[in-house]
Amino acid sequence: MSNQTFCPIDGGPRATRRTALRRATVAGRAFAAITAAALVAGCTPGTAARGEGEEGGTPSPLASALPQQEPATPRTLVEGLTVPWAIAFLPGGDALVTERDSARLLRVTPAGKTSPVGVVEGVSPSGEGGLLGVAVSPKFTRDHHIFVYFTAATENRIVRYRYDGGLKDPETILSGIPKGGIHNGGRLAFGPDGYLYASTGETGDRPLAQALGSLGGKILRMTPDGKAAPGNPFQNVIWSYGHRNVQGMAWDPSGRMYASEFGQNTYDEVNLIKKGKNYGWPTVEGFGGRDEYVDPLLTWSTDESSPSGMAYAGGSLWVAALRGTRLWQIPLSASGQAGRPIPRYEGEYGRLRAVAAAPDGNLYVSTSNKDGRGSPKKGDDRILVIPMS
Repeated sequence: MSNQTFCPIDGGPRATRRTALRRATVAGRAFAAITAAALVAGCTPGTAARGEGEEGGTPSPLASALPQQEPATPRTLVEGLTVPWAIAFLPGGDALVTERDSARLLRVTPAGKTSPVGVVEGVSPSGEGGLLGVAVSPKFTRDHHIFVYFTAATENRIVRYRYDGGLKDPETILSGIPKGGIHNGGRLAFGPDGYLYASTGETGDRPLAQALGSLGGKILRMTPDGKAAPGNPFQNVIWSYGHRNVQGMAWDPSGRMYASEFGQNTYDEVNLIKKGKNYGWPTVEGFGGRDEYVDPLLTWSTDESSPSGMAYAGGSLWVAALRGTRLWQIPLSASGQAGRPIPRYEGEYGRLRAVAAAPDGNLYVSTSNKDGRGSPKKGDDRILVIPMS
């Protein structure tokens, strides 16, 4: 089946609907309609423009004109890891890295020296579950707290540790997150507001995403003690819902939150996350155009992405693609509009899982070729460093 083309605004090569953008609805539907009309008028003969309710899309003129920083060639920092799933940074610049299947937490210096922090107790690796996210307290120099998200025997949970040369004083701050062989979510990150955010999956039980009585298929926002953060929309830890399986979260300098989400068979998504909003799963995958749901900022076909980790650096969002075996760069304007996604390092390193912005401004990226769905090469899995200046 051929892919419908659409008219690029910047005069570059025509893109296909497989990388179709979904414009953020910041400026409202009236602006989107004006933009669509301008696109139709500007297309050359034989180029199809997206009609109302039709799949496909185009970036706005502003977004298409955004500067696109060319990343440098990555260098290998560490190799021989086992499914490194998440990366978080300590104040001095060392990285904490989780291994999904071994339940090990590792410490990696900027020079690549690796040392074990410990094995997280209670982890029950199976399918897509195991030791997943890690986050470092923004007050680490005072409280020495780190947080991990992992799959236990009957649930996913978030546990806080005191890290002082080892893992001490474990305390479960949030339990009861549904677990499954698939769709466990698992990303942890502190937002610019100082609260802890966690992404969860619907574990393949689709109705959980719409059920406000379940923690599955949500983005959660909580205090470091696991309580509902002030200002949450539902008087609990739920921040947004209607998600299938979010594995990436990031914020731009203006505090706007973005999340990457696995689709079913058609469209993976990047969403602009807003308080209390419903992102449509399982009713909608990709662009739905329905008032009760928030449409994605952009989408890809599932074979081009399967998006996991996400970070903001150098004026762009960076999204790790598992099935797509590439790093996606999404230029952002100061107002949060997205430019055309640019594939980087396609097929060079295999499946990519975690992306994290280091204190020195570089990007750390992990491969995931030993997760049972990749083709491991000598040295896998590894942490790559991408210089950003």
